[in-house]
Amino acid sequence: MTFIYERDVPMKTRDGVTLRADVWRPAEGKAPTLLMRHPYNKEAPDMVGGSIGGAAPLLSLVNAGYAVIFQDVRGAFASDGEFTPKVNEIADGEDLLAWIAEQDWFDGTVGAYGGSYLGMTQFALALGDNPSLKAIAPTNTASDWYSGLWYSPGGAMCLSLMTSWCAMMFANDEQRSLQRGESTDPSTLTRIGGAMLDILALNNATPVASRPVLGEGRWLDDWLAHPSFDQYWKDQDWHSRLDEVTVPVLEIGGWYDLKLHGQVADFVRLRTHGGSEEAREQSRLVIGPWDHIDSSGRYPDRNFGVLAPVLKGPLHLEFFDQHIKGEPPAAPAPRVRIFVMGIDQWRDETDWPLPDTRYTDYHLSSGGSANTRDGDGLLSLDASVVAASDAFTYDPRDPVPTAGGALLPAEPGLVGPVDQRVVDGRADVLCYTSPVLTEPVEVTGFVELKVFVSASTVDTDITAKLVDVFPDGKAINLCDGILRLRYRDSLSEPELMTPGQVYEVTVPMSVTSNVFLPAHRIRLDVSGSNFPHYDRNSNTGGVIATEALEDMVAVDTTVHHGGTRPSRLVLPIINR
Repeated sequence: MTFIYERDVPMKTRDGVTLRADVWRPAEGKAPTLLMRHPYNKEAPDMVGGSIGGAAPLLSLVNAGYAVIFQDVRGAFASDGEFTPKVNEIADGEDLLAWIAEQDWFDGTVGAYGGSYLGMTQFALALGDNPSLKAIAPTNTASDWYSGLWYSPGGAMCLSLMTSWCAMMFANDEQRSLQRGESTDPSTLTRIGGAMLDILALNNATPVASRPVLGEGRWLDDWLAHPSFDQYWKDQDWHSRLDEVTVPVLEIGGWYDLKLHGQVADFVRLRTHGGSEEAREQSRLVIGPWDHIDSSGRYPDRNFGVLAPVLKGPLHLEFFDQHIKGEPPAAPAPRVRIFVMGIDQWRDETDWPLPDTRYTDYHLSSGGSANTRDGDGLLSLDASVVAASDAFTYDPRDPVPTAGGALLPAEPGLVGPVDQRVVDGRADVLCYTSPVLTEPVEVTGFVELKVFVSASTVDTDITAKLVDVFPDGKAINLCDGILRLRYRDSLSEPELMTPGQVYEVTVPMSVTSNVFLPAHRIRLDVSGSNFPHYDRNSNTGGVIATEALEDMVAVDTTVHHGGTRPSRLVLPIINR
């Protein structure tokens, strides 16, 4: 197919700012259009090739007869204006689609695709006044701008993401200013670039709000000033607006992606509250054994096999051909397709949550010494009638280091499945382990810990991690979560604890799909920190981001179980 390529095509927004895009379109006739709007440089080779952002390769889309537009959002790279995350995306998206409607090559239909921030700009299109929009395909994206991104569903700050992403965006902005001649002083770029080479120093710096490495925080100031889900975040909450989405949505995510918890929640809300029958019935969910960047399924401590990678180009084309071109696939696509870890196989499902999900309590018990993997912590289907407890000391000066999970930056050994033997020998990690399994046990769905806890301070954190223990002792993390105890009843209205008082709390642990095979064991790890994935709680009850390390205090935390305090891990069991 012959096509025309136009670089840096200008488009004026309603307030007079010029945004620029690269356009690929057929040389003759009209064509449906696919968009990617993002702040990461429209001409980056990985964007064109499709290896970043969950994108299909550009040429596969152009050869299929689509016009394709890559636009730098306001304030990014070739576009004018000032970049402020999310704020202008609905209006600028509307203006772009209005511009497209004036082009003589446009056939009247639009779709959008891409991952992470690129997925957020797709939801902006779906929430805007864009009647030509017919479908979107966000990858690794959640519409919740608070607990789907910068803070956890339990209220802790996603520190490593916030610092690394802001450093990258600040560096991009400084580089852009130098290239445009708007600045002649490279010292800020040098400082931030150096910080990005030393992630440990970047995350260790306190107080977090003083940004001793990053300097002026711009929007970061606002994010740090609003640690609770207050009106600042509610005004940006798009999850509650998904009933306005009328187009089908192809959700693609990874079991080790930091946005999966929110992404799956988005899919459920679209299925139940989408703004049209098409949005409710034709939206799809695909989840593989991937993290935010890597979709190979290969990690140093766990290889999910040759079936793990999926060619996202055919997924996109099938979806867009159906909903934009009106060409249904040869066979109906499954509503849900998931990679089941453990057996390492893809499986099609009719809905999410899986209709035959049976939520099952696995009770915590011990003789009072569940500390470390060699302790006496037990996990069983039977509730103990004997009241007992386990205790650990969490010291912010020596937090439990992050060992795998859903986070950024996606560095080997830090992200995804990691052998927990690097941390589970610490005395501040409680381990509750099931007997050796004689039959396979499948866990597919949202996981949570309901636990009775007390502490010696007015605030602290509880972390929980689901682990698959192999016969040789290798312990692979599946999903995890954290609860900042001041948010035990509400993310919007924090309430400090009374030291020594016992509270029953729920720790959201995200979502997974794994078959625990015979000879394996199911394990729950409980602690008070997961750093630098999440910021360390100062335990003082103050504004954590403004406190220096020397202001922080150690805390003695007690997990109560058995008797009238049945602490339990709630697993979504699938038994077929």
